[in-house]
Amino acid sequence: MVHAQDPLPSWNDTSTKKAIIDFVEQVTKEGSPDFVKPEERIATFDNDGTLWAEKPIYFQFQFAIDRVKALAPQHPQWKEQKPFNYVLTGNMKALLADGKSMMALMAVSHSGMTTDEFNQIVKEWLHTAKHPKTGRLYTQMVYQPMLELLTYLRANNFKTFIVSGGGVEFMRCFAEETYGIPPEQVVGSSSKMKYEIRDGKPLLLRLPEVQFIDDKQGKPIGIEIFIGRRPIAAFGNSDGDQQMLEWTMGGSGARFVFIVHHDDGEREWAYDRKSDVGRLDKAWDEAVAKGWTVVSMKDDWKTIFPPLRQ
Repeated sequence: MVHAQDPLPSWNDTSTKKAIIDFVEQVTKEGSPDFVKPEERIATFDNDGTLWAEKPIYFQFQFAIDRVKALAPQHPQWKEQKPFNYVLTGNMKALLADGKSMMALMAVSHSGMTTDEFNQIVKEWLHTAKHPKTGRLYTQMVYQPMLELLTYLRANNFKTFIVSGGGVEFMRCFAEETYGIPPEQVVGSSSKMKYEIRDGKPLLLRLPEVQFIDDKQGKPIGIEIFIGRRPIAAFGNSDGDQQMLEWTMGGSGARFVFIVHHDDGEREWAYDRKSDVGRLDKAWDEAVAKGWTVVSMKDDWKTIFPPLRQ
């Protein structure tokens, strides 16, 4: 068991912080009735709204929008074609009102290239695109308290995974540098691919078709397929995470889950039951009914985002 001065310095000294530390000590102390072997210490984290922000729209959607704008000169027909004309005329309301529109944008903006080409495009975008409200790079819109939690768990021999509805290839472009989570520990939604030999070289070509949606009921399935062990700890913020938290709590032995509640309109955003992005409704009711921890950004977090490096 690793003792730090304060393993979670950006967390206020509330019952939430105590519950996290108590759980970690409970499962890592040799001789404890709840001791869990290091190889079974699996912790899964949602990404959007749990590890980094998700307002005003999911950051990967913003990438898709920016990508469509960049490709538009090669596709003059888009000016008349839905949903591309929504992007080109700035009609965000119409775009976001229709889930199929976003799927169409994602398909076009994320396909027709090799995996290496896609990774390069994403990395270039992440190094330049700025959040419209804060002016930060999107990878600077991460939550400092959650970065500390990742570090604390790993210091206690937990293996940390991302299990998110976001695109797995998109997240793998920044997860290691941003969160210390290597690409093989990122589980997400994926596109179909095709193996080809081109000019004597093997490559993978991204296709405009969905392979797997890692959200809601898909999360426990993704965990089983790609991780192969049930987590003993899981962290989310929305109804899309409910089944992952249920699956985690459904195992035997000591278990811990929490839901991040976005209730700080001053330092971040305040939203829950009625939100178009990251809706927290049914999962909140279940958390209250079952006694899961609900993290209040306002009360539990001393700071939200990391300080910007000069």
